[in-house]
Amino acid sequence: MNPIDTQSLMLQMRSLAAQAEAKPALDVTENVKSGEDKGANFADLLAESVQSVNHEQHKAGDMKKAFEQGDPEMELSEVMLQVQKASLSFQAMTQVRNKLVEAYKDVIHMPL
Repeated sequence: MNPIDTQSLMLQMRSLAAQAEAKPALDVTENVKSGEDKGANFADLLAESVQSVNHEQHKAGDMKKAFEQGDPEMELSEVMLQVQKASLSFQAMTQVRNKLVEAYKDVIHMPL
């Protein structure tokens, strides 16, 4: 495998950050008009996120197993990066879940 090119990685991260900042804000009236559709999209987005975290963890597990078995194409740095990606994505998903549970509890305890 090729060594990690840090310059290229930094450029990719900067371009992704710029793209994320360039997305326009959603119009509130648009959300009200298509509220039903947005709920379905949120569920799909949440399911995709869980599947993505699952994929990252399986990929990290497969890479660790290949490295432990002595695969000459598997480098320790790549394995460690993938393990960290999987760990960070799982932690982020856990935090999102915690916020959703907290929001649910707030809504349930609202007086009518």
